[in-house]
Amino acid sequence: MRLQTSTKLAIYAVIELAADAGRQLSVAAMGEKFGVSSHHLAKVMNELAHAGLVQAVRGVGGGYQFSANPRRTTLYDVIRLFEEIGGEEREPEATPESLALADVLHEIDDIAIATLGSITIATMCKSAQMRRTNGATPRQVHLARG
Repeated sequence: MRLQTSTKLAIYAVIELAADAGRQLSVAAMGEKFGVSSHHLAKVMNELAHAGLVQAVRGVGGGYQFSANPRRTTLYDVIRLFEEIGGEEREPEATPESLALADVLHEIDDIAIATLGSITIATMCKSAQMRRTNGATPRQVHLARG
């Protein structure tokens, strides 16, 4: 599955902020950490704030902080703000072949939604912390598992 840059940034920001819910970070600080422009990240943060996942804190030392429940908020809750999964419509003049393919693609979408909906932000925070502590790259972790 490929995700847009905005979607990845949203996930990174949510995980970063949820790791310490009391902490607030500026768009500039997060942009520097993630290696992206503050302008692009600000648009992402606006969308997350609109969805109620983060809240903007104004004033000196302001920024954003996580405002949702990390044990109830899932990856799908974040991803669906930026991506359309399962939104493909059937062709008006469908053939048996196109219908068969559409059935498979819909099943894949359903599995992706179920999987992403089962992974909480709290789980992602733990996974990120484990990688920070162990110093393992995602590739090293994947190879060790499989």
